[in-house]
Amino acid sequence: MSIKPFLVEKYNIPAPRYTSYPTVPLWENNLTSPEWEEMVKIAFNSYGKKEGISLYIHLPFCESLCTYCGCTKRITKNHQVEEPYLSAVKSEWKKYLKLFEEIPKIAGIHLGGGTPTFFSPEALESLIKPILESAILLNDAELSFEGHPNNTTEAHLEMLASLGFDRVSYGIQDFDPEVQKAIHRIQPLERVQTATNNARKHGFTSVNFDLIYGLPFQTIETMKATFEQVAEMEPDRIAFYSYAHLPTAFPAQKSFEAHLPNQDEKRKLYEFGKKTLLNLGYLDVGMDHFAKPNDPLNQAKNKGKLHRNFMGYTTLPSKMLLGLGASSISDIHIAYAQNEKGISSYQNSLRESEWAITKGHMLTNEDLQVKTSILELICKGETLFPLSLWEKLSDQNLWNLKEMEWDGLVKLSGNRIKVTPSGIGLVRNICMQLDLRLIENSEKSVRFSKAI
Repeated sequence: MSIKPFLVEKYNIPAPRYTSYPTVPLWENNLTSPEWEEMVKIAFNSYGKKEGISLYIHLPFCESLCTYCGCTKRITKNHQVEEPYLSAVKSEWKKYLKLFEEIPKIAGIHLGGGTPTFFSPEALESLIKPILESAILLNDAELSFEGHPNNTTEAHLEMLASLGFDRVSYGIQDFDPEVQKAIHRIQPLERVQTATNNARKHGFTSVNFDLIYGLPFQTIETMKATFEQVAEMEPDRIAFYSYAHLPTAFPAQKSFEAHLPNQDEKRKLYEFGKKTLLNLGYLDVGMDHFAKPNDPLNQAKNKGKLHRNFMGYTTLPSKMLLGLGASSISDIHIAYAQNEKGISSYQNSLRESEWAITKGHMLTNEDLQVKTSILELICKGETLFPLSLWEKLSDQNLWNLKEMEWDGLVKLSGNRIKVTPSGIGLVRNICMQLDLRLIENSEKSVRFSKAI
């Protein structure tokens, strides 16, 4: 459903994306390397053995800078960086293997970036093959990667398919030439078509397109043309993201600041895009994500088994996600840890047989309860917030929830919260009202992108 203009004005404030709770800026960073090892052992023995573990591997190199991008990356055309970086990643994986009491089962692997296809097919094979040989791949494991249409070759797809990869996500963003020029991501339609066709040729059963609204020079007309071109390729999933403008953190974004759509224009882009996707037959899985009716994401949602982590929505049942590589974040349900963002410092740590962890957080029982409720709101649209925690909400947050009910975003019944169809697009704002860490740190300056 459309978000009324006055509600956009009211609720379009900085809000966490809730890929974790607590959000990274509010971690206590109370985790030493020995403590992390102990938490990993506990998580593995508690649920990792049974459910399997998921791996997120961050591959941070790109040959050119996309000026809208907020990812951790290094721009270089020097491919000699590949071998030492992958060597460090493999060393990190071996450190985890030493913590496990038995051969681990793998429920999923995701290669993110940066640009994973910056690496040659041979280099990627030298990374993935030893990992698979040191573990048991579950029958229903999901192996996926993020591909840049400009450099995802047929050789990449053939090699990854041979290792069991069958999901790819292509960063499209927008097909309009003026928009592409402004964000410095020139990729002709023909290359996207070729990359998509080659993926299906080599047995990839799921192709996702990432699209962004709120980019410079975007209009309803240009977005309509983009969606018409997207529709012809029939991707299985579409992630329709809001452009996050944080120029103080990502200075390259200043280059097109004067050409961004205003708040009302951006709202109309979102509404047009969402309406178009629904008319094309995609279903709204949740925050930013759309998929065809028979897609596993929709099936998981219908069964109440949808999950969300640092990679977005997922069907993977594993509570244990290990991040490998510079800046990667691990989520093992009871604790989080993030690696060094600097590539050199990350590699040096692993070369010296040390962990590269710089941030961490051990979740308290209260954290786990809040985390469960926030995930339920995002994945199921409904939660029963524990009464003991409801009493900890501030008067302002309780008033905010009541206002949200008056505005048609939620339905309240005691401490039960149900998101209405009108509230789906503002679920981040709803989650904020339960975010006890955010409430406790209200005086702390924390940067988040706007909700819309």
